[in-house]
Amino acid sequence: MSVAPSQACLLHFDDETAAAQRLGQAAQLPVKMIDRHRFPDGELKLRLPVDGAGRLPAHVVLLRSLHDPNEKLVELLLTARAARTLGARHITLVAPYMAYMRQDIAFAPGEVVSQQVVGAFLAGLVDAVITVDPHLHRVATLQEAMAVPQAIVLSGAEPLADLIAQRHPNALLVGPDGESAQWIAQAAARHGFDHAVCTKVRHGDRDVTIELPPLHAQGRAVVLLDDMASTGRTLALAAQLLLQAGAASVDVAVTHALFAGDALQALHEAGVGEVWSTDCIPHPSNAVPMAGPLATALQSVLRA
Repeated sequence: MSVAPSQACLLHFDDETAAAQRLGQAAQLPVKMIDRHRFPDGELKLRLPVDGAGRLPAHVVLLRSLHDPNEKLVELLLTARAARTLGARHITLVAPYMAYMRQDIAFAPGEVVSQQVVGAFLAGLVDAVITVDPHLHRVATLQEAMAVPQAIVLSGAEPLADLIAQRHPNALLVGPDGESAQWIAQAAARHGFDHAVCTKVRHGDRDVTIELPPLHAQGRAVVLLDDMASTGRTLALAAQLLLQAGAASVDVAVTHALFAGDALQALHEAGVGEVWSTDCIPHPSNAVPMAGPLATALQSVLRA
């Protein structure tokens, strides 16, 4: 379904105005805000920005990064269902951060496999999804988790690698665990960085142990690279071990700056210097903009 710019618009909520404006400018799409009112009991009332005839364009793009996801999923349900009744024939969700992807199997009887549930929920609302570095483990592709006609996955690894190359041209890239190996390999290949991956054993949300791989960190500028930082404990432990192994400095680069609670403080207390992230999740550490790659992906959906 090829869509002219006049037949498409980018919808967003007030807390993502700046990100929407960047994406709209890069994708050359009009940007409109969804009006949101919260009743005293917590329920939401939304009003979509329809035209004078009470209609929306044929192609609606919804920008919603799904950190702090629970209420946002309700917003997407209300918005997408209403948009269909108001003229939208194709809905694209741009979710720079995609929630609920890490729980992809049941580890104990009765556990909810949230990836399957949320993936099916979103697939029932939209026709296309664009996201960045979804936290997939045993599922190879986003389309397996979310059966939409178009599922586009971008990565922050290469633009973060570009930043690292500017700051530390001879950096040693280290992944904090085996799950980071794909991002480490991708980033290292872009600039020929030396790289290695740690071994992690997780005992709980905040209880992990780390073992360094064979590497020569003595005197090196080391950058820990991963798709996300949540509690920061794994990265902090890896940083401590690297500094004990003689690293001249340890910085951190992540796609998704979740940084729950005192995570950022824990990293700095462990000896981490700089922390860099993409702007998929707004955070003071944002150093790499993703509007350009997101816009390119979005234009490919509009032309399809």
